[in-house]
Amino acid sequence: MYDHGERFEKHGFYNLLVFLVIYIPLNAAIAIFYVLWCKVENFLIYFAAASVISAIAASASLVHYRRIFDQGLFGSLKHSSEECGWVGRNIPFVDLLPSGTQNFWAGSMYCRPEAITIKAFFDAEGVLQVDCGSHLDNIYVDILPETREWPLRDKAMWHKYNHLVLERSVRAQYNKDVPFAVNSTTQAVVVRCGSSSRIVTRVSPPVNSLPEYVPPTESDTRAAKNRKTTITQADFASIDSMQASKIRPNVIFLMLDAVSHRQFYRRLPKSAQALRTLHRPGIHRIYELYRYHSVGFSTDNNTRAMYIGEALATKPNPLPIWAYYRDRGYVTARVETGCDDWAKECVGNKFTSHAFSVGNRSLDYELTSPFCLPEYYPNVGNAYGNFKGPYSIKARCLYGRYVHEWAFDYLRQLRQEFRFNGRGKGKDHKPYMITATFLEGHEGTGEVLRTVDDSLSAFIEDIRDSGELENTVLIVGADHGLHMGLNFVYSQNGRIEHQNPFMAISVPEWLYQFSEDYQETFGFEKVSPFEANEQRLTTPLEMHHTFRVLSDWPQFDTENWSRSLFAAQKAGRTCEEAGIGADYCMCKHKTN
Repeated sequence: MYDHGERFEKHGFYNLLVFLVIYIPLNAAIAIFYVLWCKVENFLIYFAAASVISAIAASASLVHYRRIFDQGLFGSLKHSSEECGWVGRNIPFVDLLPSGTQNFWAGSMYCRPEAITIKAFFDAEGVLQVDCGSHLDNIYVDILPETREWPLRDKAMWHKYNHLVLERSVRAQYNKDVPFAVNSTTQAVVVRCGSSSRIVTRVSPPVNSLPEYVPPTESDTRAAKNRKTTITQADFASIDSMQASKIRPNVIFLMLDAVSHRQFYRRLPKSAQALRTLHRPGIHRIYELYRYHSVGFSTDNNTRAMYIGEALATKPNPLPIWAYYRDRGYVTARVETGCDDWAKECVGNKFTSHAFSVGNRSLDYELTSPFCLPEYYPNVGNAYGNFKGPYSIKARCLYGRYVHEWAFDYLRQLRQEFRFNGRGKGKDHKPYMITATFLEGHEGTGEVLRTVDDSLSAFIEDIRDSGELENTVLIVGADHGLHMGLNFVYSQNGRIEHQNPFMAISVPEWLYQFSEDYQETFGFEKVSPFEANEQRLTTPLEMHHTFRVLSDWPQFDTENWSRSLFAAQKAGRTCEEAGIGADYCMCKHKTN
């Protein structure tokens, strides 16, 4: 057993745990085999016959799983001499294991409901309303701190961020006869009735009361030094689709940590089916990237590539992509379900001062504090334990519900607030950019991810039915595949999946048509950029330029456009050309 570069107290501990879990059953199986061999006449004949039958069934199943490995929403990865192919023998042995096999011994995958049903919400005046039924004498409210404005130094993982959330929370007794109001920036409270608790979230202050954001001159991402050749829609009067809406599109990115292309279909079948329903030509269309490839080992490298355009940060004070949106008039919001801060953990060492607040600079809303509570996030040791916390192999529960359900509640509130209170005409229109990170895929068994399927599919269906996708770009994707556990450690399939994360993008029809027309008029190839990129080697770096193009709309930087997913990327790209290091390349061209 080994941990592939991760420290023992992190992911490597899972490998030790798996070793211990396998060691005892394996020796027990050997002992049983020996006893049966001694006691049962002709046992070896029976055993050989059973083994042959099992081998035939397993072989037939593997043929099926190899066939569907590259399948997607509407098609599959097409094998050709022009494009790269997966390295080595890709045999998905892990698909032979029934769902739940790898962590059945860890307990139920369901959350036990709280003993007391709590009804609580903030009314239109911002007053908290609580109904605990007959339990009226012992109601308390923990007011969780608003973390958006905290400096980098306060957001260090494990022994800092979560402890400060607890220290800065305020507990008050609730009295239904006295209006219970909280600070206007408070996003979440915990209502406690006896031994039961419930999280109550809201979007505050209202979006229409946010002052116009003016970025600091020294870091304004709109500055001329940060831009190259800028094109406006007026330059393309000859393109028919330019008559489409010039209102800037909303952007939602749901980041599923450590979920490969195949793992998405393996564990999230309802969500896959929901994504298929988003393909409605004439309204909105969805595409996925079959050869989407990580540029590094872990979240750090791949999200840096997406959010700042570099797998290894080299520039001082790098602002994440959501700062670009806020500088251009977008309302920005972020949900972190792991009690960590992306900027602190991934680029914090590049900032000249840790007194600087990246959240205050780049976000209007942030929800993290509920996911720092000790009932979910360990307040001693570190967060990489196997039985508690955001990387646990057990169901991630908090107050009788899955942790991700609380996050989806807030996402629904954000969308409702932005749609109905942020809608305006002309310069008063406030588009929004939301990013949310879910960690259920980040654990060694690969089993916890299936708990997200109901909530994720419901979210997709809701945004489809709301009509938002007519002017919203929805991105559902991952940073990398699973980089721990039996499949990764022992099989080439696991290593391929590690470098082939899931990525699908839904675009409004008008944006699709413009991209098609622009490629036809100005592109080097007369092909559909979306259909071409589905089969070509793409990376988080192309995602970064896609985000940049959307933030600038209805203008765009021509270099960003040419490197985005709205333009057909070069056919037959190699890993080196795509910015993928040789140590991580799992898609290569065949040599004669």
